[in-house]
Amino acid sequence: MDSLEFGRLAYLVLLLIAVGGWFIAENRGNLGKSARQAAAWGLIFLGVIAAVGLWGDIRDDVLPRQSSIGEGRIEVPRAGDGHYYLVLELDGTPVQFVVDTGASDIVLTREDAERVGIDTGNLAFGGRASTANGTVRTAHVKVGELRLGDIVDRDVTVSVNGGEMDGSLLGMSYLRRFDRMEIADNKLVLSR
Repeated sequence: MDSLEFGRLAYLVLLLIAVGGWFIAENRGNLGKSARQAAAWGLIFLGVIAAVGLWGDIRDDVLPRQSSIGEGRIEVPRAGDGHYYLVLELDGTPVQFVVDTGASDIVLTREDAERVGIDTGNLAFGGRASTANGTVRTAHVKVGELRLGDIVDRDVTVSVNGGEMDGSLLGMSYLRRFDRMEIADNKLVLSR
């Protein structure tokens, strides 16, 4: 222990003595009640420390996230709503997609397209797509770089939905680029 650490420790001990002395002096008539309150706060403090310590162990169960498990291999846990979500970078901007094997294309919401840098005001929505909510207008654009972990694709065509969508869709035009797509043990594994 060097002199700086010793000084910090001495300061903390003196502070504890001062606060503890003030607490006892103020509550000398109700020491039993004060001791119970101090014990309750001590247990709360220990509980918070335990939760912070355990967060690393339970994080993947509470907040599942995708991970790269080898070159060209991505593992995605199933989310609580039963879907698989992937975050891809489009020209350096992270975009969350729901994996949708029923979608033909990579489909961006207008909001995600604008975040990526696509000027949606000047798009020609000349395409059509049939969805569960009916037919929508789409516009096709090229994205310079699409990155998923260590997997990079260049000059990828994506569609921008002219209608309302809850989130962007990762359809078969991207998924078929993988050699293998497997769902097992509540995980989606993509391999290239």
